[in-house]
Amino acid sequence: MVKAIKYSRTVEIPEGIKVSVEGKRVSVSGPKGTIERDFSHAIGVSISIVENKVMVEADFANRRKKALVGTIASHIQNMIDGVRNGFTYKLKIVFSHFPISVEVKGDKVLIRNFLGEKSPRVAKILPGVTVKATKEDITVEGIDIEAVGQTAANIEAATKISEFDRRVFMDGIYIYEKGG
Repeated sequence: MVKAIKYSRTVEIPEGIKVSVEGKRVSVSGPKGTIERDFSHAIGVSISIVENKVMVEADFANRRKKALVGTIASHIQNMIDGVRNGFTYKLKIVFSHFPISVEVKGDKVLIRNFLGEKSPRVAKILPGVTVKATKEDITVEGIDIEAVGQTAANIEAATKISEFDRRVFMDGIYIYEKGG
């Protein structure tokens, strides 16, 4: 099979967004903030800015390099979307008998009275993420999609019940909406 000499993906830079590339370190600035990411692990892939586009390309690309080019282009697109609009995850607090109360304290989310437990369950909030809790919902917001998603997953995992049938014991906190 013949290999392509150059394989590339481009990412448009919208107005109001500033992207800078130094080697394999990409920095994206916008109205919501700045994200910086290092892609130095990507051997055989080059990142550059051509006109108003970020160009990610590989020479003599095999399947692995093509996948890497697509992944890096997607990461850069997510960085641009994050500094432009931000990312929001919404979680629903579900309980039947014991009312769960959720409190945000510093870089932790405290989940009290889960299944009547005396000690609170704790979920970690990653840096750059804000969490707001109401009586029924939790909103997780930020500009880095990975940090927002991991924080929401930490909260959901903190209320995981083992050794109970999930169809009967539905108490917990569940992600019900992901978006940008």
